[in-house]
Amino acid sequence: MKKINYLKENETISLIAPSFGCTFEPYFTRLQVAINNLEEDGFVISKGDNIFLANHKIRSNTARRCAKEFMDAYESESSAIISVGGGEIMCEILPYIDFDKIAKLPHKFFMGFSDNTNLTYTLATISEVPTIYGPCAPAFAFKPYELNAKDSLDLLMGKVDKTKGYPFWERNKVKSEDPLLDHVYDEIKTLRLYPNKEVNVEGRLLGGCLDCLITLCGTKFDKTSEYLEKYKEDGFIWFLEACDLSPVGIQRALFQLRQAGWFKYCKGFIMGRPLCYRKRMFGITHYTAIKEALKGINVPLIMDADLGHFAPSMPIITGVKAKVLAKDNQFEIEYVDL
Repeated sequence: MKKINYLKENETISLIAPSFGCTFEPYFTRLQVAINNLEEDGFVISKGDNIFLANHKIRSNTARRCAKEFMDAYESESSAIISVGGGEIMCEILPYIDFDKIAKLPHKFFMGFSDNTNLTYTLATISEVPTIYGPCAPAFAFKPYELNAKDSLDLLMGKVDKTKGYPFWERNKVKSEDPLLDHVYDEIKTLRLYPNKEVNVEGRLLGGCLDCLITLCGTKFDKTSEYLEKYKEDGFIWFLEACDLSPVGIQRALFQLRQAGWFKYCKGFIMGRPLCYRKRMFGITHYTAIKEALKGINVPLIMDADLGHFAPSMPIITGVKAKVLAKDNQFEIEYVDL
């Protein structure tokens, strides 16, 4: 993997919209406030052409223009790139991304989650560029930065080599006309650990949103097998979460990735809370779906981790080695080769 270049004080952050642009609330106002906050912190913000656009039905702009926005940002003098939002069909920009050129350029972090898996995962496995599966730019609309917003900025800047889970999470979003109403963390976190009540495992981190990973699987952008073989001595810890997938959909998705050989050399799983949290389909919950799909892979499994579409979601550096520790409802990731 490439040597990481961290974001420094007063350097430039590029904001781009490779999926949705921030054209509706609360994201429109939050992005504007986030830009002001980051500028007040001393960063120079380079605003991509697409960040406030909805020129494509399900994306900020055409696939070519979204890809160009990303490539321009990566080739620019900026020190980090943050996506302004998730979405649905970011995968369509991949044919226009020059992964070979990126592999030859100095490293810079790209950060985003959900649909941004299409870049956080491929940049790591194709171009060997560490990325951050973490919050999109509107998360910085709330000061002082806390929880995942603070952790992600600290990771971008190389201020920490360890992040920990959070005690509470937001199960039910409060409906409000105020776009700057902050999250209400109304649920106590409860980790589920299998097969033992303590996890201590080390490996290279890979993962993202299952919805996107199954779309990538088997395409020409799927270089997972080659990547696994190159770093097999490290072993792999998979961090996975789901957006639109039902419990049955999660079971199918894990079956697909397992049969494609993605879980070869696996040393552990971190499973975030899916949006179908505790919902049933044919009597199946996400717990039974995950355990059934991964049956026989005798490695530690953490379920209901602070990862995914329920806030707050831990930022995770993709493509680097880390120790994952969990015990007594506490969970942390300590990076070992930054």
